[in-house]
Amino acid sequence: MSLPNIPLIRLDGRVENLTDYRGRVLLIVNVASQCGFTPQYQPLQALYQKLADQGLTVMGFPCNQFGGQEPGTATDIASFCEMNFGVSFPLFEKCAVNGPGTHPLYRFLRAEAPGFMGSSAIKWNFTKFLVDRGGRVVRRYGSVDSVVRIERDLLPLLGQAGPTSE
Repeated sequence: MSLPNIPLIRLDGRVENLTDYRGRVLLIVNVASQCGFTPQYQPLQALYQKLADQGLTVMGFPCNQFGGQEPGTATDIASFCEMNFGVSFPLFEKCAVNGPGTHPLYRFLRAEAPGFMGSSAIKWNFTKFLVDRGGRVVRRYGSVDSVVRIERDLLPLLGQAGPTSE
């Protein structure tokens, strides 16, 4: 299935659409500022800087559903990410990834790439989804999966044979 027509709102209030990213390889991540996995912002930013010109977009979706680890406002989140990790990849408004208020993007992702033992629920912050240029969800990664592991899977989607660095 290709990317559906889903409205997205950036932290600064700009409205976009998921289809605006058609033709790019996407790494979609539910993020949080006060999580044990928050340091993953650094390798995600490095990956984005390294491969954006080749067609990769990392997309961050703050979520406060896991231990209240993203309590801030959009301004707080943007400031934290820029100041602490130099994040320049797109960050979107805080959203729900589970439950009745699940954002349509996460309903799509969860349906296309179920998790462990077929569960669709997102287990924690920094769950990642890799989407190919055709808009197909290629793989789902857990919070503990490293960016190095993900890079190995995404490089062929960008037309590269293997990792460019370890």
